[in-house]
Order: sequence, then structure tokens, then C-alpha cells
Amino acid sequence: MSDAIDLLIQPLGQTLVMIVASTLLATLFGGGLGVLLFSLSNEHFAGGHRGARIAKHIADRAINMLRSFPYIILMVLVLPLSRLIVGTSLGTIAAIVPLSIAAIPFLARIVESSLSEIDPGVIDAAISCAASKARIVVAILIPEALPSLISGLTLTMISLLGYSAMAGVIGGGGLGDLAIRYGYQRFRGDVMALAVIAIIVLVELIQFAGTALANRIRASR
Repeated sequence: MSDAIDLLIQPLGQTLVMIVASTLLATLFGGGLGVLLFSLSNEHFAGGHRGARIAKHIADRAINMLRSFPYIILMVLVLPLSRLIVGTSLGTIAAIVPLSIAAIPFLARIVESSLSEIDPGVIDAAISCAASKARIVVAILIPEALPSLISGLTLTMISLLGYSAMAGVIGGGGLGDLAIRYGYQRFRGDVMALAVIAIIVLVELIQFAGTALANRIRASR
């Protein structure tokens, strides 16, 4: 059992690197895309312009297309992009690229939905105070939707944890790769059990932290 625990350390670190890095990238690009989608569909921001409706339609179709791809296929398709960005298509760093691409449209929809749930009267009040659109988003909409955004980010991280288990296909390592290559293929039930337990514990920790933070923000209002 001690050697199984030793085998767990590096894959656990690889999984954490993949999740943290891809979550940060998805938050940056997916969050921005979600705000853009909301702006294109909100009459206060887009003003019902035909160009905004066309852009929203195109963006919706592109996001739906990306979300419809099974992750295992998407991971293989973006191997050339991983090689272009990080210089290799193998390893933990290379796996961050497809993970981020898979998470960006997912998180964008969550951000769009969270912002759309805010009472339009809040935006009306901000506009009546001559607040700029950028200030409305940064100072009003995002803080107002923060509990929902945190819950969505928590869901995204858990999904990324599941996706990262497939990273072994491109030599990305991680807990999923440990469970298959060292556990299943080498008939090491103890290794596979430890990898699965580690994944379950990570899911529980992420969910607990996300829920606790969202509830704390709600309670402080």
C-alpha cells in the first residue's frame, strides 16, 4: 500500500495543475465571453440593434458546436493547437489547452445565465445615474450575480476534474491516467482504488468550498 501512495503523489499534483490552470483560463476567456453574450442580448446594452442580434446568433451557434463535441474527440482535434501554443502535444501542460477550450463555452453560458437573472430594474437604476456600461458590469452586475457565478465556477471545476481523467490519452498524466495504466492495466486494485478515492475527495472539497463561499456571500448581504 505504501508504494501505491507514493505513486499517487505525482498524478495528484498533475491533476491539480490541470484543473487550476484551465479554470483560470476559462474564467478569463469564458467569463469575458459570457459578459459579451449577455451584452448582445440585453436591450440596455445592445439596444435591439440588428448587428447585435446577428452577432449573438453566430456566437450561440459557435458555443453550441463546441459544447456538443465529446471531450475525447475535442482533445484529439486540438493536439496541433496544443503543439503550437506550448510547443508539445504531450504532457500535463499540453492537456491544459483542450481542457480550457472545453471549459470556456461551458462557463460562458453560466455567466450569461447568471447575469440574465438579475432584476432589470438594477440596470435601469444604474443607467439613470449615468453609469457607463463597463462600470455597470464590473461594479453592479458581477457583484450582484457573484453567488451564482461561484456556484457555476464550482460546477465547471468539477467537470474539468472529470475531463482531466482522460488526459492520459495525450500523455497528460493525472489521477485518471494512474487509475487506468497503473491500476487497471497492471491489475493493481489498490492503486485504482486510491486514485478513485482521491478524485472523489477532490470533488467533495471543491463542492464544499464553492458552496460555503457562495452561502457566505449571500448571508453577508
